[in-house]
Amino acid sequence: MTQEEILSQYGPREAMEYDVVVVGGGPAGLSTAIRLKQLAAEQNKEVSVVVLEKGSEPGAHILSGAIMDPKALTELFPNWKELGAPLNQPVTDDAMIFLGEKSGFRTPNFLLPDCFQNHGNYIISLGNFTRWLAQQAENLGVEIFPGFAAAEVLYNDDGSVKGVATGNMGVSKEGEPTGDFQLGMELHAKYTVFAEGARGHLGKQIIARYKLDAGKDPQTYGLGVKEVWEIDPKRHQPGFVMHTAGWPMDSSTYGGAFLYHMEDNKVTLGFITGLDYANPYLSPFEEFQRWKTHPNIRYYLEGDEAKGIKPGKRIGYGARAITAGGLMSLPKTVFPGGALVGCDAGYLNVSRIKGSHAAIKTGMLAAEAAFEALQSGRQHDELSAYPAAFEKSWLYAELKKARNFKAWFKKGLVTATLMNGFEQVVLKGKMPWTLRRDKPDHAYLKPAADCKPIAYPKPDGKLTFDRLSSVFISNTNHAENQPAHLTLKDASVPVGINLAKYAGPESRYCPAGVYEFVKNEDNSDRLQINAQNCVHCKTCDIKDPTQNIVWVTPEGGGGPNYSGM
Repeated sequence: MTQEEILSQYGPREAMEYDVVVVGGGPAGLSTAIRLKQLAAEQNKEVSVVVLEKGSEPGAHILSGAIMDPKALTELFPNWKELGAPLNQPVTDDAMIFLGEKSGFRTPNFLLPDCFQNHGNYIISLGNFTRWLAQQAENLGVEIFPGFAAAEVLYNDDGSVKGVATGNMGVSKEGEPTGDFQLGMELHAKYTVFAEGARGHLGKQIIARYKLDAGKDPQTYGLGVKEVWEIDPKRHQPGFVMHTAGWPMDSSTYGGAFLYHMEDNKVTLGFITGLDYANPYLSPFEEFQRWKTHPNIRYYLEGDEAKGIKPGKRIGYGARAITAGGLMSLPKTVFPGGALVGCDAGYLNVSRIKGSHAAIKTGMLAAEAAFEALQSGRQHDELSAYPAAFEKSWLYAELKKARNFKAWFKKGLVTATLMNGFEQVVLKGKMPWTLRRDKPDHAYLKPAADCKPIAYPKPDGKLTFDRLSSVFISNTNHAENQPAHLTLKDASVPVGINLAKYAGPESRYCPAGVYEFVKNEDNSDRLQINAQNCVHCKTCDIKDPTQNIVWVTPEGGGGPNYSGM
């Protein structure tokens, strides 16, 4: 059945009315809701706010490094320490290391630009922080609906956004209602704020419908693959932050890695691969596994019996795309009836590898604009005060300073290092030039015939691992009898074009083993989609060279259930 047929048989859907509907229960969405309720309380007004979260609980789908700059949090909650915010491990030391295959050169700290200095910041679990933020929101009267995925944007007759509808539950793989069928519900609002994170499913549609990216550089992304380990106390240095560049990436491919020492003998480590890479044989997951074998990294993870060092234990895994285009790729963030906040718009500062402070700040700015509009009796128009306030904020100044950081890497690691150093250290970000880009990430992929295959070592199960054992510890689950949320515009394209021309890159760029090419009985090839493995990273939606794969929302509550990530 199509959605229209289901609605004609089971509709109309129940509708709920709110002043503001927020799509996404991450730092940006929750900060939007919190700030609205704070302003209402300060002025003794009533504002109804609801947050929809597709994960089983707030934080279940949240994954980041993460180092938090508490600047925006302090604006939202000046007393966050008294409120018990889980910012427990301050950064104690920074290291930027350039890796060769067996070597490592640490940049002297006095040469590090401001973007690599983390004094005053905290190493956190962003998932745990999001759970805490959700509790603060509920304490202020925000309604949060976890396990409800916003699947459709609703529009008024004049073309403005009316709200969203949640997905139907209990639909079979064939698209037919089952005995557990539940019709989705509509949430109508005077303003709808989209805070879905990078490459938001609905945010992408909004940007296209209203041409919000007209005149902007195409957005660019990185894929972050992350693990959490518990290591021997003798190798643990609470608050130590390490970033690396160079090996195992070649000099023409953007990528870098991090290893952060959290509290309780835990380290969080990960690898970010720019999704504008050219070689279809590259696997971001395998590059991460290979990076861990470098002497400077394995030192922290492996045991040493002679020295009484116990081997570390991997306790968490996940992956997520991040926006990396910065200010030049930032779309117009308002449209009739709503706004884009956080990474749904693309506010992450790639030079600092930080987005949570930007998410909180933009959520606050959007909330302030929406509250002012509501008090003026307005609805369904453009919240122009939001982008105006952003352009006067410290966040705009920060992103302007970092606007060229990622673009320099198209000229190679050496040039990028020298020019970013010159811009950030010598010019202090006050450069008279701006680098632009004109192609989206998927357009950079070269035909396999023009590239060299990459031979990755087999995992040892101790330091390096395969995808399926990794997905297992992400606690990912989807109801098996539901329509696949990884859809193809044309089922012939994966074999006819992607496999034939690009050697099937979807089998390598996916960090969860969702896509694999298998043989039919007649020895022909077909693409098998293991949708139940999906960790919602959105890489396929971004990197598919033919843009034939479209990620849509699965049933609410499906996906990873990250703990401590």
